[in-house]
Amino acid sequence: MIPVVHHPHYVAESPPGSRYRWGKNGLVRDLLLDMGDAIEWHGCDPMPRAWIEAVHDDTYVAEVIEARVPPHKERRIGFAVTPPMALRAQAVPGGTYAAARVAMDRGYAANTAGGSHHALADTGAGYCVFNDLAIAAHRLVDEGTCERVLVVDVDVHQGDGTASLLAGRTGLATYSIHAEKNFPARKAVSTLDVPLRDGVGDDEYLTALEATLVPLIDSFGPTLLLYQAGVDPFAADRLGRLALTQDGLNERDRWVGQLAKARGMPIASALGGGYGDLLEVSHRHVASIVAVAQGTGIVPHAYPRG
Repeated sequence: MIPVVHHPHYVAESPPGSRYRWGKNGLVRDLLLDMGDAIEWHGCDPMPRAWIEAVHDDTYVAEVIEARVPPHKERRIGFAVTPPMALRAQAVPGGTYAAARVAMDRGYAANTAGGSHHALADTGAGYCVFNDLAIAAHRLVDEGTCERVLVVDVDVHQGDGTASLLAGRTGLATYSIHAEKNFPARKAVSTLDVPLRDGVGDDEYLTALEATLVPLIDSFGPTLLLYQAGVDPFAADRLGRLALTQDGLNERDRWVGQLAKARGMPIASALGGGYGDLLEVSHRHVASIVAVAQGTGIVPHAYPRG
């Protein structure tokens, strides 16, 4: 069984005028529900305010929780932070944290949301409100659950917010492999960045991933991987600039799961990006969850795409 974390607040009505296409989290949940006993469901608590404030600016945290984010910040985020969005913003990092705690026991667990890697200290950006990866990683090390956490970000966009929020913090490191010319225009500095030219396909991508991620893991020695498993490197993704096939995405995720298992590291995943037809994107996210689980040895079977 694949341990999966979900919270009802993930599925929220689209705010008025939103440029982001909502509904993905509900579809991912439904597709996983269709897998029946293959999924082991876990709940989570919203992330406590103090834990969010350990990473984000107190003023910004108050703006979000009280649903009074200024218009210029909402424009950077891409949608209005309504009261339901504020609840969702607190639940998502709680889910990534919970997935990490389950993974410490089970080897792997997935969050059905998260990967909000563009959120910065004092503002959200790029459809991200709070940076669940940075919040969870910091909390896990700060409370002593993990000695060292590596955030592995394979989204087509650089994890700029995660890189800036975790820079210089003890026991935390960041890795981002992404399309060099894609959003954001101004990149941050991760512990290791792997920028790729437009149009890179399966073989070149997987070669670059192995050649760069393995040495970082061997040198940093993480005791947990937080995996931002964006599926937007897919060739037909609406906001991507790379050219991976579905087989390439599956191989990427299985390989990361296998690497984690081989090094004895638990791994927790968050959805990350994926843009286009909502059902197709949701299928890719579920396939990603299953492929990581296959790599870690939790499940031997292939995802039955419907």
